Parts: sequence; C-alpha cells; structure tokens
Amino acid sequence: MGTGSTLAGKEVPIVGSDAVRWIDLSVPSSSNIAAVDGVAALPTTDDRASCFVIGDPPTYLIWRIHKAQPQSLELLELAASKEFPRVGLRFTFPDALCPFAFIGKNEISGASRFPYLLYVLTVSGVAYLLKIRNVSAYTSVSVFPVDELLEVNVRDYIPNHATAITTVMATVGGLVVGTSDGSVFCFQLGVVDPSAPGFMHELRDEAGISRLWGLISRGKMVGTVQELVILELHEKKFVFVLHLDGTLRIWDLASRSRVFSNNMGTVTMAAGATFVKLWVGQPYPDSNIIPLAVLYRDTSDENLEMISLYSILYNFGDRIVFSMDPSVQSIPLEEGRCLDVKLTLDKIWILKDDELVSHTFSTNIDEVEAFSYALQEEFVADQLFQSSEHLADEILRITHSIFKSSKDDIFPFVSSIFLRRLLLPGVHHNATLYATLLEYSRHLGESELQTLTADGLKKEILSLIEHEVGSEKVSLLHCWKCFFTRYFHNWCKNNALYGLLVDSSSDAIGLIRKNSISLFRSLEDIERIVEVGSSEEVSELTGLVDIFNDDLDCDILIELLRCVISFSQQLGKTASSIFYESLLTTSVISSEDIVRYIVKILETGYCMSGPVLQTSTSGDHIVVLEKELADHKSLRKLSIDMFLSLQGLHKKASAWGRILKVIEGFLKFLVPQKVIQNFNTEVSSNINSSVIVHTTFQIAKVMFESAWDFLLFLSYLVDISGQVHLLHDDINKIQLDLVPMLQEIIFEWLIIIFFTITPSAPAVTEDFNSKLSSLQIDNNMGKRLWNEKLGRYDFTLAYTFLLNVGSSSLDHSHYSSEHFSNVQSFINKTRDFISWIIWGQTGGSSTFLTRSIDLAFILFKHDQYGAAEQLLMIAEAHLLKEKTSQSIQDDDGGWCIRHHLLGCCLLAQVQCGLHATQKDKKVSEAIRCFFRSSSGNGASEALQSLSDDLGIPYLGFNGCTSIAAWKLQYYQWAMQLFERYSISEGACQFALAALEQVDEALYMKDDKCTNNSVNESVTTIKGRLWANVFIFVLDLGRYYDAYCAIISNPDEESKYICLRRFIIVLYEQGAIKILCSNKLPLIGLVEKVEQELAWKAERSDISAKPNLYKLLYAFQLHRHNWRRAASYMYLYSARLRTEAALKDSVGSSLMLQERLNALSSAVNALHLVHPAYAWIDSLAEGSYLVNEYYPSKKAKRTPDEHSAADNDAEPQGWQSSIDIEKLENEFVLTSAEYMLSLVNFKWTFSGKHGALSDLADLLVQNNLYDMAFTILLRFFKGSGLKRELERVLSAISLKCCLDKVESSWVEEHSHLLTSSKHEMVAHGSPATVSTTPQTDRNSCWATLKLYLEKYKEFHGRLPIIVAETLLRTDPKIELPLWLVQLFKEGQKERLWGMAGRESNPASLFQLYVSYDRYAEATYLLLDCIDSFASMRPADIIRRKRPLAVWFPYTTIERLLYQLDELIRMGRMVDHCDKLKKMLHDSLQNHLKMLKVDSDDAVSVSS
Repeated sequence: MGTGSTLAGKEVPIVGSDAVRWIDLSVPSSSNIAAVDGVAALPTTDDRASCFVIGDPPTYLIWRIHKAQPQSLELLELAASKEFPRVGLRFTFPDALCPFAFIGKNEISGASRFPYLLYVLTVSGVAYLLKIRNVSAYTSVSVFPVDELLEVNVRDYIPNHATAITTVMATVGGLVVGTSDGSVFCFQLGVVDPSAPGFMHELRDEAGISRLWGLISRGKMVGTVQELVILELHEKKFVFVLHLDGTLRIWDLASRSRVFSNNMGTVTMAAGATFVKLWVGQPYPDSNIIPLAVLYRDTSDENLEMISLYSILYNFGDRIVFSMDPSVQSIPLEEGRCLDVKLTLDKIWILKDDELVSHTFSTNIDEVEAFSYALQEEFVADQLFQSSEHLADEILRITHSIFKSSKDDIFPFVSSIFLRRLLLPGVHHNATLYATLLEYSRHLGESELQTLTADGLKKEILSLIEHEVGSEKVSLLHCWKCFFTRYFHNWCKNNALYGLLVDSSSDAIGLIRKNSISLFRSLEDIERIVEVGSSEEVSELTGLVDIFNDDLDCDILIELLRCVISFSQQLGKTASSIFYESLLTTSVISSEDIVRYIVKILETGYCMSGPVLQTSTSGDHIVVLEKELADHKSLRKLSIDMFLSLQGLHKKASAWGRILKVIEGFLKFLVPQKVIQNFNTEVSSNINSSVIVHTTFQIAKVMFESAWDFLLFLSYLVDISGQVHLLHDDINKIQLDLVPMLQEIIFEWLIIIFFTITPSAPAVTEDFNSKLSSLQIDNNMGKRLWNEKLGRYDFTLAYTFLLNVGSSSLDHSHYSSEHFSNVQSFINKTRDFISWIIWGQTGGSSTFLTRSIDLAFILFKHDQYGAAEQLLMIAEAHLLKEKTSQSIQDDDGGWCIRHHLLGCCLLAQVQCGLHATQKDKKVSEAIRCFFRSSSGNGASEALQSLSDDLGIPYLGFNGCTSIAAWKLQYYQWAMQLFERYSISEGACQFALAALEQVDEALYMKDDKCTNNSVNESVTTIKGRLWANVFIFVLDLGRYYDAYCAIISNPDEESKYICLRRFIIVLYEQGAIKILCSNKLPLIGLVEKVEQELAWKAERSDISAKPNLYKLLYAFQLHRHNWRRAASYMYLYSARLRTEAALKDSVGSSLMLQERLNALSSAVNALHLVHPAYAWIDSLAEGSYLVNEYYPSKKAKRTPDEHSAADNDAEPQGWQSSIDIEKLENEFVLTSAEYMLSLVNFKWTFSGKHGALSDLADLLVQNNLYDMAFTILLRFFKGSGLKRELERVLSAISLKCCLDKVESSWVEEHSHLLTSSKHEMVAHGSPATVSTTPQTDRNSCWATLKLYLEKYKEFHGRLPIIVAETLLRTDPKIELPLWLVQLFKEGQKERLWGMAGRESNPASLFQLYVSYDRYAEATYLLLDCIDSFASMRPADIIRRKRPLAVWFPYTTIERLLYQLDELIRMGRMVDHCDKLKKMLHDSLQNHLKMLKVDSDDAVSVSS
C-alpha cells in the first residue's frame, strides 16, 4: 500500500482544559517493602495518559502520569453535556507509579458513594485500589481517607522474588500482572480479602492436572510478558498476553485456562524486530472478528517502527475457539515515534509525535487508505511566526511601507497584531503564558493570571514588552520575536502529547496533552482545497461539482487556485494580519488603501528607510540591505511567474470572461452556506459547543484568508491589466461585481472571527437587585453561573449565541450532547452555527447587515455592550463602502434601528466604569446616534415596531405617524433614558430638541398618536420640558442656563417650582451668592426670589452654611433696600436668641457673637436711611416678610414652636417699631451677655426691675469693667447713674482691699465706651476685644485708678466714695498717692484753702478724722496750710477770703479733741503730743499770717 496520507482533519482544543485547578490528595501507605535486587516493576519512563468511558450517558475519566512527577496521578472527570471541569484530583503516592492506571465503574460495593474504582501499581510492587467519590467531595480534603483504599504488596504473592513485573492491567475486581519470566498472575483485588485463599492465582498451562499432582508445571517456557490487554466478550473476560518472543496467548479469566496461543513472529516478524506494544479492539458488529494491532520496533534503529493489523476469529459454541486470520496489514511508521494507538470499529488511529494518522480497515491489504490529522503545533507555530523567521520582519516592513509615518503610529499597530495572534484561541495557554512570564521575572501567580480579563492580559504583556524595549535598548520587533520564541517553546513543553481519547459509541476521537485536552474534526471543503489543492480533491467536492459541471472550468479553477496560493505565499499570510487588524481597530488608514499599498509592494518592493533600518533585529546595515535585495529578487520572480501563469491561463480559457466567471462561481463557494433549521434544540455551553465555537474560528479564518487572497489577486490583476490583456469590460466586472462580492464575503467571515475570538465582558451588576441575584437570594442559579462565565477570557462572544441556536445537522443521531461528537458531526454542527449567525434561524435575512442588528440585540441582552457597539460600527463601515453612490439609509428603517441600538450600547457602557474622557466620548456618540436614528427614513415605523423583549430600553409608545409627533415622543423617550443613567448633558439636549417639536406636533393634532398627551396644552408640555431642562443643566452646575430655563418656562406654577428648586440647589451647592451678583438678571422675579429665600431661611437650620439671612441682607443691600436688609438681620438676631434659649451653653458664645454681628449690621444698614425713616418693624410685625407670601404653604407649628415664638418678644415691650436707639440698646445688652459667656457665665436679660444693676455687678465680679460702665452710661441717667457709679466703684475698691486677689479678666482695649458723656460707638463687635488675666493687687489699683479718673466727671463724689470704702474696709490701709492727689487737684490755680469741688482736701480731711486716721489728717492739714502760706504776694487779694470757707474748723476741733482723748487715755501719748504741738504751731502761724494780711488790707484800703 502507499505510504502517503491525505489531510482529513484538524485538532480542536477544548476551552478551559488548560485552566484546571488541582486538588492535591496524599495517599497514605502502611507498606515499607523495597524490591529485591532492584526495582520490582518497570518505572515510568514516558508521559502516559488514557481515558476510560464509563456509563450511559458516558462519563470520560482521564488520567495522566508525568514522568517528571512519577509519584502523582492526575484525574479528570468529563461529561460532554457539561463544561470542561475547572477542578481535578491529583493523587500523590508514597512511591513512583508504573505507567498504568485503570478506572472502572464500581460494581463491587458502595457504588452510590463511590462510583469509581482506581487501580494503580507502584514500582515497588504495591497495588492500590482507591474508591473514588465525586470530585466535589474532595474540596476540603488533603489526605485520602484510609478506609476508602486497599493496599496490597503483590511481590509477596509472586513465588520468584527475583523476577520483575514488566506489565500490569486491571479490570473491575481484578489486577493482572506479567513478569520478566513470562508468568501472569491474577489478583482478585477488592473482591477477596488478601489473606484469604484464592486471592491470587497464576495463569499457566494444565493448571488442573498440576493441582492434582501437586507439581509446578508452567508448560512451555515463553519470553517476558510484554503487554497485557483485558477484553470482555459475551460477559466473559479474556486476557491477551503478548510475550517478548512474539507469543500471543489468550486466557479465560473465569476458568483460568488458555484458549489461544500463536507465535506472531512466524507470520510477519522481520529479522531484528522486537514486539513493543499490543492493542486489541472491540469486535466488529455482527461478526466474530476481533481487530488486533502489534507495534514492532527495529532493534538496530529505534526510530524505525511498524504496526501490523491482525484479525482474531472467535466462536462461542460448545467451547470457546479462537483462531488467527492469516491476512495481515502492515503500516510502516516512516517518520515520528508512535505514542499511542486506538482501534475503533473500522479504523486504527495512530498517534505519532508529529501527527495523528488514521487507517481504514480494508479487505484489500494493499489499499489501506491513510488519513492524517493536523496537530495544534502547526497552527501555533504559524501564528507565532515560528514556521519562517522572516514572517515577523515582513509585518514591520509592510506596515512601514503602508503607513509611512512615525514610530508612534507604526509600533502600536504592530504590537496589536502580535498581541492578537498571541491571544488567539488555541494559541493562548495559561500554563504556557505563566511559564513565559516567569522567564521574564514577572512573578504573577498562576491562579491570579487565570482570573485576569482580556484587557488585563493585554496590559500585562504590553508592559513586559515595553519594559524589555526600554531596559535592553533593543527594537520592539526583536522583543516580540524573542517573546514568541520563548512562548512557543513553553507551549510545546506544556502541551506534550500523552495519549488518545476514543469514544467508540460516537466515533469521537480526542487527544490528551500535558495540560490540555482536544478533539478532532474533519476538514471543511475549502480547507481541503487550500491545504491539499489537488485536482482530485477539487473534483470530488460536491459543492464545486454543482457549480462547475465542465471539466475545463475545473481545470481553470485548479490553475487559478495554484496562482492564488502561490501569490498569497509571498505576502498573503502576513498581509492578511495587517488587513484584518485594520478592519477590527480604528486605524489611520482604510482597508482599501491597505490593499492598494500591498499591491504596490508586490510591484515595486518595500519602502525601506530610516525607521525600518533602526528597528532591524540584526543591527547590521549590510544585512538589511542584503535582505532588501533578496526580497526584491523574490518579488521580481513572483511577477514573472504570475505573468507566465496568467498568460497560460488566458490561453487555456481563450478569454478573461470565462476566467472571471469561474472566479465568480468559486466565490459563491466561499459564501457561508444557508441551512434551513427546521426545529429548535437549545445548545448549552458544554464541551461539544466549545469545540463547535473553536471549529467555527478555524473555518472562518481559512475562509477569510481565502477571500483576502482572491481580493489581493484580483487587485493585482487589475493593476497589471495592460500586461495580461484585460479588457475594459473585464476590469469593470472585477471592480463592480467581484470586488464588492469579496468585500461582502470578507465582512461576513470577519464578523464570525470577531465573535469566536473576542472574550465576553463581565456581567454588569449596577443595582441592588443584581447583587441579590449574585448572592443566590433569589435562587437563580442559572443566572449566577452564566454571570460567572461572562468575563472569562476563554468564554467568547460566540457562546452567548449558543442559547439561540437550533440544530439542523444531517446526522441527528450524533448531535446528542451526552457524547463527544465525531469528526464529521463537528463540521455539520459548525455549518449550522455559521448559518445561524449569517442567515438566522430560518435563513430569512436578506443580507448580513440586516442580520447584524439581530445579533447586536442578542449581545446587548447579555450585557455585551462593547461587542454590540463594535459589531454595529463594523457593519456601518461596511455599509459606507457599499453605498458610496447612493443613500446609505434603507427604506425599511434598518439604518435607524442600527443607530438606535448603537446609541443604547454606548449609553450602557457609560455605566461600566469608564474613564472621564472615554465616558464623555461615549455620551457624545450616543447623543449623535439617537438624533440620527430619529431622523432616518422610516424611523417612526421601524423603531415603534421593536418589541419589549429585545433587551434594549423599550420605547413604550406607538401610533405616531407625523414626523413632528414622532420626534416629540422619541426625544422625550431619549431624555428619560439619559436621565435614568444620570447623564444630564444628553437629557438636556433631547429636552431642548423636544421643545422645538411641541408647537408643530400639537398644532397638527395628530390623533393617530395614541400615547401622545393630546389633552395637554402647549403651555403644560413646554412647562414640563423646560422644567426638565432646568433640572438637567442644574445638575451640570450651569446655573445661568438653569435660570434661563426658569424664565423661559411659560407655565407659571412650574416656573415657581423650578425657582424654589433653583434656590435650594444653589444653597446646597454653596453657590447661593450668585443671586447677589449681576450674573443673573432677576427681572420680574426679585420679589419671588426674596420670598423663597425668606421662606427657606425661616425653616432652615440657623447654623447652616451659607446663612440665608446674611444672603437676604446682601441681596437687599445690592438693591439699596437698606431697611429690608436691616429687617432680615434683625430677624436673624431674633432667631439666634430663640435658638440659644432652646439649647445648652455649648456654642452659646458663637451664637452671641453672631447676634452681635447681626445687630451691628442692622444698625449700619439703618444709618444709611434718612433719620426720619431709620426704623424697622418689630419682631411680631416683621414676620410679614415671610408670612404674607406663603399663607397656604407655611408649615404647621408645634406647641414647642408656639412657646418659642412667644419667647421671642422683646423684653422691653417694643410694639410698633424699632429704631436705631433700640437696636443699639439690644446690641449693648447682647455684648454684655457675650462677655459673660466668654467667662463661662450664662446670663439672659429678664427685663425685671434691678436687672441692669445686677448685670453691672456681674460684670464687675468677672472683671468686665468696661462693659459694666457701658451698661451704666447706656441705661442710667441723673441720680440713678450716680448711684450706680458709686456702687460699681465701691465694688472695685473692695477688690483692692482683699488679702487674696482672685484671677480676673479686664478689658484693655474697648471700643464700647466713649470719650465723653454724650457719645458712644454702639455697633462695634466686642468679639475682637482681647482680654488678659490679672493676678496681683497692683493691677487692681491700676484698674481702680483708671476708671475713677475716667468717670469722676460724671459724679464728683466718686473719689470720696472710693476713699471712704477703702478706709472703712481696711482701717490700716494707706490711701494711694494718686487717690489723695485727686482730692488736691486744682487747689493752687482755682481754690483757696481746702475748699473747692465735692472731692476736695476738706472732704478727705474729714474722712481721715472720721476713720481715726489722725496722723494722715494732721499731715493733710499741715500741707494745706503750708501751701497757703507759700503763696506769692501777688496772690494777696485771694487771701482776703474768709478762713471758714476753706478750712473745716469744726473738723479740726474734732481732731484736737480726739488727740486729747488719746493722750488722756495714755495711748500713743508722745505721738499725739507731737501731732497736737504741730497743729498748734501751724494754726498759730496761720492765724498770725491772716492777721498781718488783714492789717495790710485795711492799710491799703485806707
């Protein structure tokens, strides 16, 4: 037979198989027996894996043993009807394992708890039987339970301990081992207790006779047991044993007897070959033939292997008879090492290290047909530019030639191409990416890497590349090539081939790799043409046979395909990536320009200049130039070859018209097939569906590239039309028919690729109900699981469509999702899926542009807003290409629906956490889309026909036929939609747009608009819309526009509601001061604004900021309404007084200070009014400022509020009005209250008799002297003032006499007092007055001196009162000199003797005498007499006054009398005598002087 094979299929990775989380289970052991003379069993030298199909519906149990971890066994439980499991079991045994494991259905005991049994054997000869639960039962277990395993050392049961175990096999209830001496031992593991008789028996010839004789007879000696296979036939189990010498024996396990023996070497064994492996298939249906395969290996060259196929005939009559069919089929394995073999009903599957090959069984041994299946390595190498070292360089050179711009534009585009290839399905692999990142010292956890979204992965990889470019000083292209090389190496390492997976019930074939699982599919027709390209293949394709029934047309097509394939191999593969990237991204250059530039490159070569040379990986200018020269030669050779091929093609076809007709026919073959799906079968997200999605990507990629190749070929053909004699009509056909047809095909396959490679976006949980759903509060498990899938990188957009797909597969029996699908079934289902995407369920979509709207609705329904937007944008770009010469708006309203849906997508994305710049851009685009949607052809009918189950916001109205009525309703709907998403800018624009339609819509009186507010007037509708405009611009902080909306509102009630809201928002936002500026023209609304401010001020917290009373004050001052301004500040003061009465002392000082400021402001405002009108209404009457405007809206008052309002009455009983004087009086009292509060003393004016006197006393007690005297001067007159001054100064004097002076506070800088009796500044705030502590007696004397000197003019007897108080309080006190001087002031200039003012020396002399201060009295009298005696003669006339006027003789006599009494009593006799003598002498001298002056006066007069 021939050795060549035909490519028949490809490998398709199962999504999620590379992201398994392993639960590690440690298997305990009680055995510690080492093998005698070395290892007891053969160790694992290769990676091994296998799959066991158990049950119906089947469960696929896959085990793997890695040679790098021989002690561990990985176990996966798969079901075709479910997704690939995210969790697997990893058993770790005490010793290394043999390359064997058996998993079977538990038929022994406890099957409900332990559905599976696992048999393994360690290299030390210990066999384990593990009872396996479901995987979910081991989530919290780290050690395998001891009571769920059985451990037996089989070495103890083998008589010859020197022999080694060479192979092992198991079945449920038994373990069979073969040894190096050719013996086969059976252990009833799990059925019979190991210590019981019959647990082990040996399979040997004449076993029955040997037992009778008691002899050990093994019969004829045979070679080492090479392979064991257990097969069940007619409920009997047989062991196929292959010995190293080629002997094949079959044993009946039940009878323990041999039923067949044959030496395979006598049939086909070549010299020097060894028997390596044996595989036994299931019997053929309705026949007694068992297929059997044996692997031979040449002993001289281990790379030379061959597989021979045998047939075993069996008959279960009276006795069991097996026989060998003499026919043998040999399959030489010329290249690649055999890794695994599986036998199915009609095929043998051979897995080699470079491909999978299948051979169909045939009775003609010379015609065994071979088919090969491409492995994933080829695809990954091609995508990572590993198949050719120049492919990556071509990407940069082509890009530079196209863009001809700076690195800032080229490099991001190039990185996008590399990144997209890296993250393609089948290329992206979690373990590989993790290993590659580790090589770059990126310490990102593997589990963390698996949780990253697509954007997260891209950012991580791009940051790595950028870091490498910056740190290593190398080019971007070099970094990408190095990364791809490392990644591909790790991919091959982490995806090593382990074994095959076969499901005989469905003919499914799969592949087990190190870190992934795959299934195989057959090729689509187009793939056979592209991959094979032979005339035989083309002629056998049924689709092409229907199109081309002429042999010449087929020949032309074959030649065309060769030209196109040859043409695409030059630049097609790399150029298609650039073309594809330009279609999916926002590129600076269009796809048409890219085609034109690439055609130009094919003609003239690359545009090589500075940037490309600088980015060369070699860094050698000479090497670059040599490469450019080689490329130029290659392109010239391509041009010549193409010219010759096209000339020959033209000669064969005789005319270009026929060639173009053949091309047109073939292009129809590239159009996605339309399959009418007659029934609905929901396709869930399972393993089969994931393979369908990936198969769809693989086929779509081939279709896309084929269409691209033809587009490039036709463009090149037009470009060289003169050289190949292309007529003008032919050029027109290409440009007007074929190129648009190709663009449509490319667009359709592009969208399919987009769906299959674009990861889904995470589910949006923006409200509380969604969060409740995610917590399973509503028990919606399906929704929760679906949301968990969304956002995973391997869960692409195509999966969101699977819920809507029905199957129309021709082979319905294989469509069941309970089994893995076979190779052809995947293709059939993929065709269904592609047909559904392009044409819909019934194939009714006329064009894919119409279909794209339906797909976008599905994406939107599943929260894939970004994907829906991108789909619509791609469709829009394609539509613009098609409609270049006519309107892009169709009559059925599809264009309007597209823009309506696009607006919804953009708006929904705004809620998904976009950055500010992106958010603004999306909002702007959404606004544009909704406006365009409303104005398109047929917009009203199309958009109103949309149902409410499409997932997008429902319009909720219908029946509008007039354009104005339609737009009015649509704009209001859009306004509400933007308002729902809290996007005020868009809502405002649509509200304004709706306003423009109101007049026309209502004046036309369109009665057909069922949901229009026809009963509303124009004023009402406009008022509502203007109110909405007001709300939206107010939310945007555009206060001027908000005010304009208010004054534009024709509805008075709505206008005032908005005005009230306007004031509230300004107040809450701290922008209320805008009302006091000139920015808002409050024409006609001044009174309303004042009313609203006053009403809110009365009902707002008095401590809130900003203060509305102050705002009203400024508002009135700005309009020169001084009295109104004063009224509001007085109201503010009254509110403060009321609030202070209701609160405790906390914060009272601040409130009093605010009252002072308010009263001061009121006084200042009234000072600006003419004195005749400088008054305001009293508090009771002043309430009209608020109450008169809101008779019906004033809030009800509680009893507490009534009592508080009653307490607001002024204590002094103001009834009619309040003038400046009354305000100043209240200011002074409040100032006193404030001063007391600063020293933590709470006082409130009660209005009772004596309250002011008490207040003055309190002030003095707290050292607030300035304030005390201010109170006296403000509220007392005449004798009352003198009386109060005496009391205050007397109190101050008493403080000077205390032995212990208490700390006090004194005002040093006060502006409350005036410099005269009749003037006082009453509107300065005492809050700015600073106080300092007094702690010593000197400060008290200083205070007394200060105020006595300051106020003695108000009452002349004040010094007397002070001196008397001091002398009375402390008899021994020495009056200060300054006080004595106060009595002597003016004596020399105005008065004679001791007479004069009320406080004169005589009064002080009298006080001294009265309080027994005789010495001070004597000295004072002597001082006065001496002073009189020392006067100059010029003053002689003054001495003419009578002596009694200025000398108190009576008091002098009292003084002399008191001195005599003291002498008589014997007290201070000497001192009193001295004083008496001094008085007598002084008086005698004084009298003599008076006599002399009198005589002189008489003399002069005479």
